[in-house]
Amino acid sequence: MIRTPEFKVGALVVTVASLIGFMSLKVSQGPGLFTRTHPYYFDLDDAGGLVENSAVKTAGIKVGTIEKIRLVDGKARVYVALTGDVRLHTSGYVELRSDGILGDRHVEVIPGNPKDPVLPDGSQILTTTDQGSMNSLLKQVGKIADSLNQVADTIKNAVGPSGDNSTTLGRIMKNIEKVSGDLAQITGDNRDKLSSIIDNINTITDELGKVMKDKGPEGFDSTWHKVATSIDRIQKSADNIQQITDKVNSGQGTIGRLINDDDTVDKIDTDLDKLDNFLGGADTMETAFDYHSEYLSSAGLIQSFINIRIQPGLDRYYELGIVDDPRGYVTVTGTTDSGTYNQNYTETMTYHNQVKFNALFAKNFYNWTLKAGMFETSGGFGIDYHMFNRRLRASFEAFNFEDTIVRAYLRYNLFKGLYLVGGGDNLSNPLLRSAFVGAGIYLTNDDLKLFATRYAF
Repeated sequence: MIRTPEFKVGALVVTVASLIGFMSLKVSQGPGLFTRTHPYYFDLDDAGGLVENSAVKTAGIKVGTIEKIRLVDGKARVYVALTGDVRLHTSGYVELRSDGILGDRHVEVIPGNPKDPVLPDGSQILTTTDQGSMNSLLKQVGKIADSLNQVADTIKNAVGPSGDNSTTLGRIMKNIEKVSGDLAQITGDNRDKLSSIIDNINTITDELGKVMKDKGPEGFDSTWHKVATSIDRIQKSADNIQQITDKVNSGQGTIGRLINDDDTVDKIDTDLDKLDNFLGGADTMETAFDYHSEYLSSAGLIQSFINIRIQPGLDRYYELGIVDDPRGYVTVTGTTDSGTYNQNYTETMTYHNQVKFNALFAKNFYNWTLKAGMFETSGGFGIDYHMFNRRLRASFEAFNFEDTIVRAYLRYNLFKGLYLVGGGDNLSNPLLRSAFVGAGIYLTNDDLKLFATRYAF
């Protein structure tokens, strides 16, 4: 019987049917026939895009299927079955994620914290999130379109002939129209005055051009030549400063040997620490060294300043300094002639290269600084105003009120430790009035420590 054709045909049919059934189970979206599953369910407001028997995934890997979708109390209830090796914890939840732009979605299971209790089979998954669907996207686009229509209507009403003043945009457009009308009226009524102002500006620029080209009396340089000479002298001063710093870096000279001597550096660090502790600590007090030279254009001389600043707090500081003024002091003394005709006369005496002193107190108020004390061995006061994040400072100083001396100048920090200065000196005295330009260095105690430490090792 086994060898009969009928038996062979039947055996072949049974074998082929078994292979087809086995292969169907392997490629099926659902769990295997003999695989244990864990059923759960969750409710949705919108189950669009979900299909029964479609895959349930975790981290993009299929871990179960959607068994069925039913309508319960006006909501879509989705029943899922997870494979035995995937357990959902009480902190777990599901997400609906889009599979493309055609609206298809799948269920993504987030198992939750493994330390939390396992969610019993047949329980409801309370937390569900929707990562976005085509329907929700279209709703958002519709809301945006409605908002754009409202904006367009508002703009149309604001710029229309009636000019709707009930909206902010309408009032703004009305004000712009009014301002433009006022400007048109002002320019029309003052056309001649505006033309005169423009003519005056042209005249001023022409006069400035003549002044810059003017050679002056015979034997004197032109204004432009004086400016060029001053710039050349500033460049020479900068070159001299560079030569000095190069010598200091290489250990030449007294300062170079002082900085490169390990014992001296240690002593300076110790003394600075003691001074900081004595005056309030490095966190609250700053000391600084300030040196600069100024070229006086009218006298053709160079005036130098050396100042030490002690700043115990951000709102105040003290400053002590020495001024080397080549013009010296100018004093007037009276003498009497003992001849036949008694005649009183005065004699002016000038002492060159005299040293003057500064000792002042300053108080900071936001961007303003008020100074008072001794300026160049005379009582006086000053005002500073800081701009551009304290890189530019405008200063005014007045002192020696018997024969008042007024100084006004600008100081610009090129970079940390180096600055340029320029302005006018003796502005109240036509005989001694002079413009000046110069450059200087400004080093704080932190800069000195850093500089000393860098070259000590």
